Amino acid sequence: MKRLYPDVTYYENGFIEVGSGHSLYFEQSGNPNGIPVLFIHGGPGAGLPPNYKCFFDSNKYRIIGYEQRGCGRSKPIADTLNNDTWSNVEDIEALRTHLSIPKFLLFGGSWGSTLALLYALKYTPRVTGLILRGVFLARQEDRDWFLSPNGCAAQLFPEYYRKFTKDVPEPVTSSSVCDFYSAMVRSSNDVLRHSALKRWYQWEERLSRITLPPGVGDSTTNYPMQLVTCLATLECHFLSNQCFLDENYILENINKISHIPGTIVHGRYDMICKTEAAEALHKAWPQSQLQIIPDAGHSTSEPSIGYALCRATRDMSRFIQESK
Repeated sequence: MKRLYPDVTYYENGFIEVGSGHSLYFEQSGNPNGIPVLFIHGGPGAGLPPNYKCFFDSNKYRIIGYEQRGCGRSKPIADTLNNDTWSNVEDIEALRTHLSIPKFLLFGGSWGSTLALLYALKYTPRVTGLILRGVFLARQEDRDWFLSPNGCAAQLFPEYYRKFTKDVPEPVTSSSVCDFYSAMVRSSNDVLRHSALKRWYQWEERLSRITLPPGVGDSTTNYPMQLVTCLATLECHFLSNQCFLDENYILENINKISHIPGTIVHGRYDMICKTEAAEALHKAWPQSQLQIIPDAGHSTSEPSIGYALCRATRDMSRFIQESK
């Protein structure tokens, strides 16, 4: 299958109040009577990508997208107050209840894979299956992979890492990088704050794909400041707090969903989320299938990743329908 599905417009959108001053944007597309699937975006802070519905057959799926606390059209923007991992898990349950969905398929990428797994661990009877892309298990080694000078990202992109960490006090570690940027993105000095936001975003953008389009990742690029602000602020917030999880929480509890079917899609050259995490998850989860994509990194914009996700949703729809 060498294509994405056609994009469709939503048939419903709105907001749901989830408490603590947070209001989440959501939308529904596709077939209202189809298989309910929840698209859980990455980041933290990325918001819904414009083409997320292209991974689903809109004739078969009831596609639900939403934006997490502090992201995109949700309010308040880039807010870290009352914004932690388990609150975001409860938001998924609140959305399911609001939409009167008995059970749904979870489709999560990167940080979205983390939330999908955590929701499935807590609300197992509400989950028909999982499709995960770019697995992030939120362990110390996963944070080091992305931010440590000894991580794979820094080793393969040393010149970019040097620019990213040039003002971080020695010794540079994943924790000191988070602490430095957490302070900078909250600075009252607009110049310092905007510089830090863009440098964080540039670092992640450069790592996201094997090959970048011309101009992307360049310091002269005009970045969408709301996306830059949300992504950098919320990623710093979550990573500096160890993602509000006990070390290795997901793998130590994965037996709770051992009976649930899942597909894991991971680019072999993913510099943001380590491929070993996908392998470790697959080994611990008997009902999972792992597809390591040989010519891709982290991003769904890489064709092989997109095609694999379309195949995964096609195959999962057949499995769910045959299981009824």
